[in-house]
Formats: sequence, structure tokens, C-alpha cells
Amino acid sequence: MAGKLKQHDIQYTTGIAKRAAADVTHFLQTIWSQTVAVHNVEEETAYQAHDVDLLWTVLEKERLRVIPVEVKGDRYHRTGNFFFETVSNDSKGTPGCFLYTKAEWLFYYFLEIGRLYCLPMEKVRPWFVQNMSRFKEQRTSTPTRSGESYVTIGRLVPITAVLAEVEGILQFQKKDMTWDKIVGDDPITDYR
Repeated sequence: MAGKLKQHDIQYTTGIAKRAAADVTHFLQTIWSQTVAVHNVEEETAYQAHDVDLLWTVLEKERLRVIPVEVKGDRYHRTGNFFFETVSNDSKGTPGCFLYTKAEWLFYYFLEIGRLYCLPMEKVRPWFVQNMSRFKEQRTSTPTRSGESYVTIGRLVPITAVLAEVEGILQFQKKDMTWDKIVGDDPITDYR
């Protein structure tokens, strides 16, 4: 393996995750008129085991439905890739969150540019598993609260490939405190 592993301190990593979850919560509360509530469960052990960050409650056909959501905050938008985690901890051999999350939706958010991709896991995960060998493997060092770190492995997946090959992906652009739906490369502000 050539090169040095990317590594960030725990405060930095936690800060990105918290900001992404806050922005996605704002998105769900302001864009979807069916939203009844959004509950952040990032710190709840029962949900950590299933890699679920938010419980999104919506009114659907006159019934309440709770939708589990995984939030991925990323600041490396210039690469043009998603990072789909395949191994959470290399030394323990634990599967990556992308492969085991119980979330129905992965909300992949590039914080620095405010671009949000809403990925339906029932479509994206099978596509990824079938095509994983096409994508470059990347390793990164993940810090823990105890000051230790471990190696996480994932694949760099071109955003253009996902958009071209997987149906049902939604894109939104944050501008100040509003969100514009993106169709192709054009924002549409009045889409409801």
C-alpha cells in the first residue's frame, strides 16, 4: 500500500458527523411536508449496532411510518466520488456500514458545498455489491475516543456512475437555509 493513510482527530470527525446530521434534519423538516418528526439516534447504542443515525417519521397514507436513515458527512467533494465503507475495522474484520446498515435511506452530504444525495439503500446496495470490483479500494485511519485508531476500508465510487446506473436517487443543493432540488445539473426551486 503506497502513501500515508488519511487521519483526522476525533473532534474533527465528530464535528463533521454532527453538522451533517443537523443539516439533514433541517432538510427533512423543511422540504418534506409529510415529515412529522426527526429523532437523532446517533448516540443510542441500539441504533449504532444497525448504523442508523436518524429516525424520520412521516405521515404516509394516513398512517405514521418511521424510516431509518444513515447520514454520511463528507468534505472531499472535489474527488467526484462517494466513499462506500466495506470494512469498518480492518484488524477486527468487521463489515462496513454501507454493507450492513438497516437504514432505508443513505443521505450522503458534502458539507462544504451543501450538496445532498438521497440514496435508496434497497437499490444502491445491491448495485454496489454487484459492481464493487470496478471501484478503487481506499484505506483511511479512523480515530476513537480513547485516542487509538483503526483502519477503515471502502471503495471510491464515482458519483456519475451511481447517478447513471441506479434509479431513485434524489439530489438537493443547500443555499443559505433553503434546499433546491437538482435535476441533472439544474436546480428547481419550486418542485412540490
